[in-house]
Amino acid sequence: GGAFFIPYLFAMLTAGIPFMIMEFSLGHKLRGAAPRAFSKLGVRLEWLGWFQVFIASVIAVYYVAVIGWAISYLGFAFTQSWGSDTNAFFFSEYLKLGDNSPSNLGGLQLHIAIPMVIAWGITFAAIFTGVKGGIERANKIMMPLLFLMVLALIARVIFLDGALDGLNYLFQPDFSKILDAKVWSAAYGQIFFTLSVGFAIMIAYSSYLPEKSDINNNAFMTVLINCGFSMVAGILIFSVLGYMAQEQAKPLTEVVSAGVGLAFVTIPAAINLLPAPYILGPVFFLALVVAGLSSHISIIEAVTSAIIDKLKWSRKKAASVVCGVGFVVSMAFATNGGLLLLDLVDYFINNVALLASCLIELLVIGWLLKVSDIRSYVNSISEFTIGKWFEICIRFVSPIMLAIILGTNLTNTFNNGYGGYAMSDLLMLGWGLVAAMFVIAVIINVASKPLDKKEG
Repeated sequence: GGAFFIPYLFAMLTAGIPFMIMEFSLGHKLRGAAPRAFSKLGVRLEWLGWFQVFIASVIAVYYVAVIGWAISYLGFAFTQSWGSDTNAFFFSEYLKLGDNSPSNLGGLQLHIAIPMVIAWGITFAAIFTGVKGGIERANKIMMPLLFLMVLALIARVIFLDGALDGLNYLFQPDFSKILDAKVWSAAYGQIFFTLSVGFAIMIAYSSYLPEKSDINNNAFMTVLINCGFSMVAGILIFSVLGYMAQEQAKPLTEVVSAGVGLAFVTIPAAINLLPAPYILGPVFFLALVVAGLSSHISIIEAVTSAIIDKLKWSRKKAASVVCGVGFVVSMAFATNGGLLLLDLVDYFINNVALLASCLIELLVIGWLLKVSDIRSYVNSISEFTIGKWFEICIRFVSPIMLAIILGTNLTNTFNNGYGGYAMSDLLMLGWGLVAAMFVIAVIINVASKPLDKKEG
């Protein structure tokens, strides 16, 4: 609730905006995917780019499961097949979550796997042919439509009994939890995840920007629009949670049984309350599917462009290999225990790997290189200039915050584990996964030939 909102705003101002400017400038100036860009900064830094590419790869294979759920719900929305108890429907009937664990996944669920196949097919088509085609045109329609649909849902649910209680929970700070490192970690993790910084995407995409691009304006607009929409979506979610809490006579925190998949519980409940839900429901989930697919395409593009840079493969070959391998691995998330696997992997990727990647990137840029050069570069090509605050955030505020949060996360996870999962699962699918990503990234770096002087 409000204990999260304040750290979220702080993270947006001190990390989100400066980090976005930094990554836009790296990609724009160095003209390459993350491994290539970092190798141009220093040949022994290429491993950091590959570590970020591996983070993107892992996110891609579990994020596609969420898109698959959204595609399924697009179908359900025509008849509101989820019924009145949207919580039980999602976890018990749809996901068929049983007594499984991340290492005992149960059987493949075709009703989840088939939508994921559709999502992979669309992503593959976009990456194979280049991203400037249909998905870009679809986004110009679907993103404003998604925003309007969320506003329409808010206009309906805000007047429900209990909705204001939900909003009070969202915006009223619980100062006893402000000092909880988990809250700050979640806020920073959310900022980095939703802005797609720290895991190769923004560096890859900004390398495609025209030479005369307003980096500062683009970065500010991207962050503010993204975070603004997140806040609007939060208003919708918490209004519905407040209503559901009043209806069920439960505390708001006990209305739904898990954080992962929260939207698939609250949004169907909101759609049930709308006039003509059989029209507005499918429109909403169609927009949500397009939003998810565009994000998935951006993640896979970051991975594909890194491989094209490194191996000099054709786009078609790289797209085929990346999507093919990703598809096979992602089927683990279409099982009975897929949600548990997603939850565990997502925790370690967001709270350990991604935060570590961002911290290392900040230390490299802020202390090994001249961050003032980045500020001079972006100011020279932007309509408005950024001041000394940018350097202070990159060199001091963000690294200190991230170091504290990461250190606390590591200590807590070492001592207490996560989510009640077995230690063997944590070692193999958590710590082991992150360690393997790091080791392979370093091996690639050590085995790499330095870029020649013409390229560097």
